[in-house]
Amino acid sequence: FIPFTTQELYQSGKESLYYGLNALSNNLIMVDRKLLKNPNGLILGTPGSGKSFSSKREITNVFLVTEDDVLVCDPEDEYAPLVKRLGGQVVKISPTSTQYVNPMDINLNYSDDDNPLALKVDFLLSFCDIVVGSKDGLQPVEKTVIDRCVRNVYRPYLADPDPARMPILQDLYDELLAQPETEAQRIAAALELYVTGSLNVFNHRTNVELTNRLVCFNIKELGKQLKQLGMLVIQDQVWNRVTVNRAAGKTTRYYVDEFHLLLKGELASWSVEIWKRFRKWGGIPTGITQNIKDLLASREIENIFENSDFIYMLNQAAGDRQILAKQLNISPHQLSYVTHSSEGEGLLFYGNTIIPFKDKFDTSLKLYSLMTTKPNEMGKYKEKKEA
Repeated sequence: FIPFTTQELYQSGKESLYYGLNALSNNLIMVDRKLLKNPNGLILGTPGSGKSFSSKREITNVFLVTEDDVLVCDPEDEYAPLVKRLGGQVVKISPTSTQYVNPMDINLNYSDDDNPLALKVDFLLSFCDIVVGSKDGLQPVEKTVIDRCVRNVYRPYLADPDPARMPILQDLYDELLAQPETEAQRIAAALELYVTGSLNVFNHRTNVELTNRLVCFNIKELGKQLKQLGMLVIQDQVWNRVTVNRAAGKTTRYYVDEFHLLLKGELASWSVEIWKRFRKWGGIPTGITQNIKDLLASREIENIFENSDFIYMLNQAAGDRQILAKQLNISPHQLSYVTHSSEGEGLLFYGNTIIPFKDKFDTSLKLYSLMTTKPNEMGKYKEKKEA
């Protein structure tokens, strides 16, 4: 008695994941994003609609069903309980933390053209651009000076790639001070705060297990000054992992909560680059956000929409509904599924297929307490510590 107008979405492959029930027929929705032409994804919804819960649900399924690596950028400290329970590594990056990620880390398989240094220079130019913080960005002379210094700093390491010889920001700072140009002194002065000053969290060698299959970067305690730098450093670490995994024939999934934070300033071009190039490197990025307008802030950022064949859309605010209806060609009837919908209900866009879904999770399960972000429910079912 299933109406013929109902569209189904069920793939029986061994890496198909559960995404809820079809709201019309109550049949399972099982799909494998890897089968899409472009597996990049977005999870969109108003606060309280279940965005973070849905992403944790997918992360758990990916971890249990596939062999993929999972990296999470967590600006609100919401993923740590689940990641720890699954045996993953939580990296807390803050001015007071003793866990460090070195922005100068370089992977010698970093790029297509066997020139990892060129891409590292590009990353450090973006890093210094944020640090210097001028309205017009770095000037040509400043870029030339940074390029020269970066190449000088990495020369000893490239001659003998021993992890103990990996450069840190201090080495770049010292090299800048040794240059004759006044521009070099200006950049060094701006870097000082992050090298010997109070925000020196990025002036250390990496001391966490970034090779773990599941890694969560918690950047909640990074202040406004450091949050952009923190997110840029995480993106660089993600590129490093993707290149290592590509050589091993392994898929890397990258989840970015509060994705709109990555669509501003210098970070925007890096985010667009990930959405354009990740697929051929064996990466599957997923952005989680409520701010639709930020996704349409520029023609460049709009590419993220166009390069995402997987969109998990939960309840939408009135203004965002109209934008999405136009952008994704949604009919008024389909729009009703994201209008005042309950948590865990909405529309799933999988390639050219659009299906209304509902996903009710048993709140008595231990897994629910690890995934929920409701303050009154978090940790409600915590296991008692063994005596």
